[in-house]
Amino acid sequence: MSDSRANIMEIAKRRGFYWKSYEIYGGLGGFYDYGPLGAALKENILKVWKDEFVIKDGLLMLDGPNIGPELMYVASGHAEKFADYMVRCKKCGHVFRADGLLKGVVENPEKLDKKGISKAIKEHGIKCPDCGGELTEPESFHLMFSTTVGLDKRAFLRPETAQGIFVNFPIMYRLNREKLPLGVAQIGKGFRNEISPRQGLLRLREFNMAEIELFVDPYDEDILNNLEDVNLHLLTREGEELNLSPKEAVERKLMNAHIGYYMAKIVKFLDALGIDLNRVRFRQHFKEELAHYSRDTWDCEILLSSGWVEVTGIADRGDYDLKRHMTYSGRDLTAIRRFKEPKKIKIKKLRARMEILGPMFKKDAKKIAEILESMEYVDGNIEIEIEGKNVKIPRDAYEIKIEEEVIGGERFVPHVIEPSFGIDRILYAVLEHSFYEREDTGYKVLKLKPKIAPIKVAIFPLMAKDGLDAVARDVLNKIREGGITSYYDDSGSIGRRYARADEIGVPFCITVDYESLKDNTVTIRERDSAKQKRVRIDAIPKILEDLVDERVDFESL
Repeated sequence: MSDSRANIMEIAKRRGFYWKSYEIYGGLGGFYDYGPLGAALKENILKVWKDEFVIKDGLLMLDGPNIGPELMYVASGHAEKFADYMVRCKKCGHVFRADGLLKGVVENPEKLDKKGISKAIKEHGIKCPDCGGELTEPESFHLMFSTTVGLDKRAFLRPETAQGIFVNFPIMYRLNREKLPLGVAQIGKGFRNEISPRQGLLRLREFNMAEIELFVDPYDEDILNNLEDVNLHLLTREGEELNLSPKEAVERKLMNAHIGYYMAKIVKFLDALGIDLNRVRFRQHFKEELAHYSRDTWDCEILLSSGWVEVTGIADRGDYDLKRHMTYSGRDLTAIRRFKEPKKIKIKKLRARMEILGPMFKKDAKKIAEILESMEYVDGNIEIEIEGKNVKIPRDAYEIKIEEEVIGGERFVPHVIEPSFGIDRILYAVLEHSFYEREDTGYKVLKLKPKIAPIKVAIFPLMAKDGLDAVARDVLNKIREGGITSYYDDSGSIGRRYARADEIGVPFCITVDYESLKDNTVTIRERDSAKQKRVRIDAIPKILEDLVDERVDFESL
């Protein structure tokens, strides 16, 4: 384990960011609890995410259940294809994700199929990392958690929030006044029965996601005018490293415009969280690596002490999902493409011949005629259902007429662009990128941005006596009334109190001293520069609000 990761893990547990779940029972692999600081940090990250992706783009929010019916996941392809390859140690019985054992050993292990994995393990003499034992042949392992609803109805915990959005497309489309593009966002839990989760928050069996499904008309290119001029560090599937703007990348046909649009927004989002953009890249999936639903996928990866880690994926899902759900549900999941000017079209329609239907079907003839004339054009014998019985209609019982209609649009299946964010991985990346040790003291610091810091300000009386503590608590109450998270600390020296605050990322500290009793001023200290300024007590709430929202910088006070 690297020093950075070890430091983060130690601070995380000791100070209350996160720790392994169910520790009194020995823990359960792939599950973590967020403590007070971690829960607050996660919520603050999600607030920045909502501001950037939902509010600024006018998306609709959805909040669906974690459990879905089996048929939905058969339709989505997950019931059949959501799997990884695993190997087991013949000696100790430990199980490992096969491609994970090949990282750093072979190039691009994610491209390998079952035979390729088996060959690579043998050629490179890969053994069990725990005991050195021989490994079994790779086998497919299904990653969805299954459960039972009621007595016997099979269901699954969702591996992504996306399917709940797809099946609600008709409702969300109507709520959006039948206009595209339609963006639907959902924040919630996802579940993957990972083979061997051993990387803390980077590999979980229950994880936090924030996903967007952007439903678009594939012929609409208006998004090209909205591409921001930011630098993207790209790694194509051919292994070419490029630094381009989204517009340049789209013009070179490396990606579609919607993917370029979201890349730019992701860069802005990560920058707002304090991620070092020099350690961010977008890697295109190999064709062999693409998910079953994807036409093209780019992962946003952040360089951590353990290497490049995917934190966000942007997938062009095409019309795969909506078409599959239409097939399995029998429901219409299309949108309408409206023409600028109405068009005249010739269509073939069925017209019933009652002189033949009447004698053949008697009392049912009228109902059969209505069904026939509501059907789309077919040529040949037709089979329809009447009162639970299948009835065959001969070709001579109807005729085909060509009619002219004026239409204002046509129906089509929208395409989907999906940015999917792993919030736990992003949170860990924020912690690792913000961690450093002061050169003069060696004290540990989390350089968290004020917007996402779990606690914005700490209040210290210089001494817990002579009325300083009373003034400090009064300042604390005023700050909390303004909705700013804060805490009070009068234990130990001021230096130690600063160090405790720095270690959990508190950006500002306020000290009440004897001067405060004379002129109603206090000292406010900024974490990263350690500089201090004197301000009036009655101005503190507004000053902190402006500092946290980055409307002013500390130097300008």
